[in-house]
Amino acid sequence: MEWHQILAVLGFLYSRWQMCQTNIFLQWAQNEGKMRQKTMQKAAFHVRRMKRLRMRRRASNLMVVMIMSTLHRRQQRAIWVQPRPSTWWEDVSRSWDEVDWQKNFRMTKTSFLHLCDILRPSLTRQHTNFRSPLPVELRVAICLWRLATNLEYRAISHLFGIGISTACSVTQQVVSAINVVMKPLYIKPPSEAELMVIVQGFRDRWALPQVAGAIDGTHIGIMAPDENPLDYYNRKNVYSVILQGVVDNKMKFWDINVGCPGKVSDARVLINSSLYSRGENGTLFPGWTERLNNVDVPLHILGDAAYPLLPWLVKPFPEGNGLTQPQVNFNYRLRQARMTVERAFGRLRGRWRCLLKRCDAHISFVSHIISACCVLHNYCETANEEWVDEEPADDVDDFVDSEIGPPANNGEQIRDALCAYLAQ
Repeated sequence: MEWHQILAVLGFLYSRWQMCQTNIFLQWAQNEGKMRQKTMQKAAFHVRRMKRLRMRRRASNLMVVMIMSTLHRRQQRAIWVQPRPSTWWEDVSRSWDEVDWQKNFRMTKTSFLHLCDILRPSLTRQHTNFRSPLPVELRVAICLWRLATNLEYRAISHLFGIGISTACSVTQQVVSAINVVMKPLYIKPPSEAELMVIVQGFRDRWALPQVAGAIDGTHIGIMAPDENPLDYYNRKNVYSVILQGVVDNKMKFWDINVGCPGKVSDARVLINSSLYSRGENGTLFPGWTERLNNVDVPLHILGDAAYPLLPWLVKPFPEGNGLTQPQVNFNYRLRQARMTVERAFGRLRGRWRCLLKRCDAHISFVSHIISACCVLHNYCETANEEWVDEEPADDVDDFVDSEIGPPANNGEQIRDALCAYLAQ
């Protein structure tokens, strides 16, 4: 054969070989596709089967839960809060005598139960199937213990058999209830009948006429706040807020102003308070006057040298060598009468030692705690709860604000008339 014939035969054989290879590949690809399709069908079938199985199991479990819930619907959940022993509080409420109650809760059991009755509408919680609410008596006891001792919430939780967060939330709830329910009843301007008793009380004990109260401020230590901490840094190098209080002759507060930063002077606290506004517009007291040395002396309150001299606020003569003997005697008598408010602060701190030590509450809640302590102080004083463990008032120096302006002329006339009256 010629060489071109040989090439033609080889080309024909090669083309046939390629066709065979192509057919074999196509057959393999077709078989592979069928196998993959069968595998996917099997997988889809398995997924559907498992899904149906899970749905049947879920329905079965739900049926069991429904049956158990129906059978035991009157039973409470066994585990909702961690069970804690409460035998200490049960022993306290059952066996402590009045002396123990007064020593630890700052009031007798009778006063404690009356306090619970006052707060009960605000503190009662609804029973649920998940857990029983804490009794009102336990809630009030937790709060009083916290205010009286300044004990950490962790220690209180162990003592009363509750959680730490529960101790904190219960204290906040009771403090809020005291301020909402009791503050309008126990801290309010005296009525005319009450004013007559107060004025007569100051006159009988210190021979000072027309005195309706004594005013002062005290610093309550706090943690450094996040915002504007330097405003709360007082002259004793302590972070504090100021409690301004006006008390009657029985050491009960009838006006308070809470929350001014510790850097502010007593005079500035007064000027920024509602007490000052009422005093200046003539709505603080009735228009009762007493004629002394040809001066009509109105009702007024007593303050120290840090306050401005006003017709309704009398302070001592400035200390110095130029004082006359009547002025020295007047200052002494005024100082003795004004000790009423300092003793009130001492009793307040002695009863509620969260005010004696640094108050670790958030700055937004500190004022609520101080206000509640003042309410409880008045509650105890009204109930004649004895308390002899008084704490001395804080010794932050009285700072005379040079920007408060000169004394009012009629303020000086009133003070001079009182001085002359005492000298008679």
